[in-house]
Amino acid sequence: MPQEQYAHRGTMQTSEGPQIYKVGIYGWRKRCLYFFVLLLMILILVNLAMTIWILKVMNFTIDGMGNLRITEKGLKLEGDSEFLKPLYAKEIRSRPGNPLYFQSARNVTVNILNEKTKVLTRLVTGPQAVEAHSQKFEVKTLSGKLLFSADDNEVVVGAERLRVLGAEGTVFPKSIETPSVRADPFKELRLESPTRALVMEAPKGIEINAEAGSLKATCRTELRLESKDGEITLNSAKIKLPNLPQGSSSSSGSRQKIYELCVCPNGRLFLSQAGTSSTCQINTSVCL
Repeated sequence: MPQEQYAHRGTMQTSEGPQIYKVGIYGWRKRCLYFFVLLLMILILVNLAMTIWILKVMNFTIDGMGNLRITEKGLKLEGDSEFLKPLYAKEIRSRPGNPLYFQSARNVTVNILNEKTKVLTRLVTGPQAVEAHSQKFEVKTLSGKLLFSADDNEVVVGAERLRVLGAEGTVFPKSIETPSVRADPFKELRLESPTRALVMEAPKGIEINAEAGSLKATCRTELRLESKDGEITLNSAKIKLPNLPQGSSSSSGSRQKIYELCVCPNGRLFLSQAGTSSTCQINTSVCL
């Protein structure tokens, strides 16, 4: 470049002065930025204070939260706890010496599931009844003795004594098998079939004993005592059969009040006036 032109450009820059470019935020933009920064700091402080307050109120510690404690054996709850959704646990137990309560506004349901989440056993305790759904239901003592068992085939009562306290007794729509049936002391025992027959069978024998009272057997049509291989024993100081039919007596001879007890081939009993010999053969018309 020629020296004259360079000198001319330098003279023009000197006369106009240097140009200054400002970098930054000024004016109302700067004030808005400071305001938002201050508001953000206030929100951070409020959030921190609320977090500290929640931690203090909920009793957050290293071991757990509130009444919930995390131990080596699992979770430990102290006091009353409320679960709004299903609870899945391997074992639930109370502290030693304290009872375990389950309380619900409607019912409490306990389900046992298999690997395919199918219900195997269900226990429902509601305001109307307690229901157990399972293949078999058992009640045992602490020693393992069976007290009660029920399934689709049978119901087993393993107690030494089964007491029925109902005023109307117990109704069995079908047969019952038991070694002994007796009433409480000073109470009467009644075996009754209002519309059908009452049958008592035993392979070795049946014993009916009333030690402190009377024994009464009443039926509508007939009362049958049958022993296939043995005998029937009526052991009493007095045996009365007041309504037995009497055989027809002959007009000759003196009348007497001594009778003979006769048995028909079909088992029917009747009375016949006693004589010097048996008079049962004379009155066989009663057996017809």
